[in-house]
Amino acid sequence: MDLDVLNMFVIAGSTLAIPILAFVASFLLWPSALIRIYYWYWRRALGMQVRYASYDDYQFCYSYRGRPGYRPSILMLHGFSAHKDMWLSIVKFLPNNLHLVCVDMPGHEGTTRSDLDDYSIIGQAKRIHQFVECIKLNRKPFHLVGTSMGGNVAGVYAAQYPEDICSLTLICPAGLPSTTDSKFIKQLRELQESKRIDRIPLIPSTPEEMADMLKLCSYVRFKVPQQILQGLVDVRIPHNDFYRKLFLEIVDEKSRHSLHENMSKIKAPTQVIWGKQDQVLDVSGASVLASAIPDCHVYILENCGHSVVVERPRKTANLILEFLALLHSIDNNKKQA
Repeated sequence: MDLDVLNMFVIAGSTLAIPILAFVASFLLWPSALIRIYYWYWRRALGMQVRYASYDDYQFCYSYRGRPGYRPSILMLHGFSAHKDMWLSIVKFLPNNLHLVCVDMPGHEGTTRSDLDDYSIIGQAKRIHQFVECIKLNRKPFHLVGTSMGGNVAGVYAAQYPEDICSLTLICPAGLPSTTDSKFIKQLRELQESKRIDRIPLIPSTPEEMADMLKLCSYVRFKVPQQILQGLVDVRIPHNDFYRKLFLEIVDEKSRHSLHENMSKIKAPTQVIWGKQDQVLDVSGASVLASAIPDCHVYILENCGHSVVVERPRKTANLILEFLALLHSIDNNKKQA
């Protein structure tokens, strides 16, 4: 073989080998870095841009796509110990011309974390209102979406700041009393009785605990490699002390039933989406909301757990779009009448 041709193959092979070896090394040695790269890639692929907004000395981190238009903007509030990127699976199935905003909740990811901050549900709703005013999202009423803890905050926000909201989607929201104890609530009671409340199932510190948390939150059984489980734990461990403090705050008497205490004040058309097999927050909460909110549309998803956004992203996105289209149609009919 000609020496130049041989050199060309060697150089080409080396060029390909370097990124492959880097990927393998990242997967084996730094799985948490790989997870961050994964979210960065999907944000880029979906056209989501990260920005920061300041309210006095408080900083909010958020991602967005599109611009405000004739259709309502959509603000998304994530759940406990998650971050703005958890919505990417839903964003994938939403039209590019919709104005979407996903914010890191107080103390999470890129948003300010302070020991002096009020992390009660009411306190978080006030912070989100500050964020909304910072980016002037409430120049026109917007559609608010929240899941789990974020659903609790979203419901309270809709009750406290009704002029900001044109409609509301609550996905497996916290903040409601239940006649049926979920598996998670039973686990918490057992931990309280054994005085091991530091072992909160939603705050894993080992790959095994992470696997248990995923099983608790999902009906669908995802096969997650050990290295990825380790990466997910590595990303969370530096924040676990904050998560424990936050968890105790939101299950405290002041916040535990915040949505229930405010739901009668919600006047905006409301959509409730819940996984029938939710083991974290029992699905019976959907009927509690339906009985208290006048214009409430309930959708129970079969073969789905608490992580609706991850398990059924296409279905969830379609339900939100159908709900918004229905409201738009009703609006037009009223104008023509």
